[in-house]
Amino acid sequence: MMTRWLFSAPLLLLAGCSGGSDGTDDKAPAAEEQAADTPAGPSQNAPAQPAPAAGGASDADLAYVADPSVAPPKAPEAGVGIGEQAIPVAIRGRWALKAEDCGARPGTDLTALVIDAKTLRFFESAGDLARVRDRDANRIVADYKFSGEGQQWDRLMLLGLADGGKTLVRRDYGDGAAPDAMRYTRCA
Repeated sequence: MMTRWLFSAPLLLLAGCSGGSDGTDDKAPAAEEQAADTPAGPSQNAPAQPAPAAGGASDADLAYVADPSVAPPKAPEAGVGIGEQAIPVAIRGRWALKAEDCGARPGTDLTALVIDAKTLRFFESAGDLARVRDRDANRIVADYKFSGEGQQWDRLMLLGLADGGKTLVRRDYGDGAAPDAMRYTRCA
């Protein structure tokens, strides 16, 4: 019982700090421009999240509570990879878990992650965007269809910018997901 309370206390504190929802959102100007074509209202699958500070999110903004009742899509949804259904431009590029891997030639950069509008490319696997659950200019929560080394799997993943866009924070959800966030450095 004590363990359950200790786990719940930080969530309650985070919820208390979010300021609640009164139907209006305080967004950074870049997020407002990105959201202009997006219907108003919170995502059905995501809890309300505080808007990231200009230039990137804090770790509190890079949390997501996955709904286990929402199954991964059987196939990519129509329109993924385009406009509001794409990985945000600010997140795209080349990233590495180890800064020294930024200088490695392609194929030898073991911790590199290359991101375009709809694909995440790792050393020996790639994930194609299948469904966007939540998105703004500096953050995306989405389902991906992965393949690599002769296997295929689904993964729910959050990608968000921190440290003024210099750091990419990645959180995986579901069976086989890493328990902690991974932090990537932007490669020049």
